[in-house]
Amino acid sequence: MELTDAIRRNPMTSFQWVIVSVCILLTMVDGYEILVTAFTLPALTEHFGLTPTEQGLVASFGTLGMGIGAVVLSPLADRVGRRRHILASLALIVVGMTATGLVTTFEQFLAGRFFSGLFLGAIIPSINVLVAEYSNQKRRGAVMGVYGIGLPLGAALGGFLSVALIDAFTWRGPYFFSAIVTAVLALVALVALPESVDFLVQKRPKGALAAYNRIAARIGANQVTKLPVPVGAAPVKGAFVRSVFTGRMLPRTILLWIAYALVIASFYFANGLTAKLVAETTGNADFGIKAQSMVAGGGVVGALLFSLAARRFHPRVVTAALGIVGFAVFVAFASFFDHRTMVLVLAVMVGLAVNGSVAAYYAISPSIYPLAVRAAAVGLMMGAGRAVAFFAPNMATFLQERGFTPGELYNLYGAILALSGVAILLLHATYRGADQRDAMDVEAAVADEAHDRRVAEAAAR
Repeated sequence: MELTDAIRRNPMTSFQWVIVSVCILLTMVDGYEILVTAFTLPALTEHFGLTPTEQGLVASFGTLGMGIGAVVLSPLADRVGRRRHILASLALIVVGMTATGLVTTFEQFLAGRFFSGLFLGAIIPSINVLVAEYSNQKRRGAVMGVYGIGLPLGAALGGFLSVALIDAFTWRGPYFFSAIVTAVLALVALVALPESVDFLVQKRPKGALAAYNRIAARIGANQVTKLPVPVGAAPVKGAFVRSVFTGRMLPRTILLWIAYALVIASFYFANGLTAKLVAETTGNADFGIKAQSMVAGGGVVGALLFSLAARRFHPRVVTAALGIVGFAVFVAFASFFDHRTMVLVLAVMVGLAVNGSVAAYYAISPSIYPLAVRAAAVGLMMGAGRAVAFFAPNMATFLQERGFTPGELYNLYGAILALSGVAILLLHATYRGADQRDAMDVEAAVADEAHDRRVAEAAAR
């Protein structure tokens, strides 16, 4: 049995579970590093004497880097390989986090966060590919569901750790801790992560045959004397534009990208400024971090509930419901800013809505696009959305300088979250009466690839 078919059809081996586990750990660290600025913002404000406008820049500059990294740097994985791309990104994240912890000026801090953000944005698509590629057909849905929990779980655990780290090592502690953990995981990834099988077959780098056979030996597939024939024809010029921005795909792309930009704006507001706003309201920075951690913890619950609800209802409908319910949760949170118990309870609900919504978009967006352009289209959506999200904390701090209260800000971003739900409902309506069904059927995908492989092999003979 050919290696790709063996991975898809055979039971998961310990080798595959190790790959998935390492990737989940990487997303947990990624979740912590994305939100570490939110955890340290109160301490940074005190240390540098930041104005509200500067606080907005601190909360968003890493996000800008992630958006650019997702668009510009993540495609490099198609040239150098997923494994090399992940290892190089991890090494540069360590450099960025260490440099951030050593800075002495506000401007240096922004530069460090932007540099780290570039590679945080670049790494996620490569991790996604490895998890999906090394999960078998039977377990893929469950594995991707657990994988989606990694980011909010890492953020939640990181929030609770940050309290102790800041108390012991000032605001620099969480950044040095992040650099150390990332360095350890980079060594683990160096030992445990293989190259993408698809990259070995399609790109055929030096040593590809030997690497292919080493993976086959661990999976229990047959050894080969030559690599399988690459599947798929050369891309047709203009195919991406036609598949994403013409015909019925144009309104779907517009609605999806608007919806994602709105939800990611709410996500970065809630995850970037909750600690600061709660700390300012209660006068307790540690309590602000605790509330921020509860937001992240609620994201774990939200991702699990989305997976369960999507089994019974259409995933797009569930995604829309999360946005609309999130509006009610944000309004409730805004009403209880000065009530400590309710702040913690409602912070979990905020995370359930907004962090669960982001996990939901990762689940629904691939099926919108044809297989040939899926990775590029979703990657561009994520990059554009994160670039737009750069303005979310800045707009919040701008409005706060002009008299908006924390509660009024939460009401505003709750309305933005509701609009994302409305946009997804409109997107869902474009499928009403359409002959095309969502391209999530794994058996059909396997059959299509098998047909392409037979055609390619026949042509090669």
